Amino acid sequence: MTSTTDEALGYEQARDELIEVVRRLETGGTTLEESLALWERGEELAKVCRRWLDGARARLDAALAEEREDRDGEPDAE
Repeated sequence: MTSTTDEALGYEQARDELIEVVRRLETGGTTLEESLALWERGEELAKVCRRWLDGARARLDAALAEEREDRDGEPDAE
């Protein structure tokens, strides 16, 4: 489950932390328990990034649909 703190993270913050988690996992030298905790954290950060990207895609799609509607004079019939 995503914490309230994670929900407050911006895309860039979540992405940067995710990059650091991946780097630590790739480097190794952690215990199994630490590796599992890092992996779980990485999964949560990936979800945060995905939500931001999905939101950005929705905003772009809405803006493009509005632009087509303005240009064509009628709603997009996708």
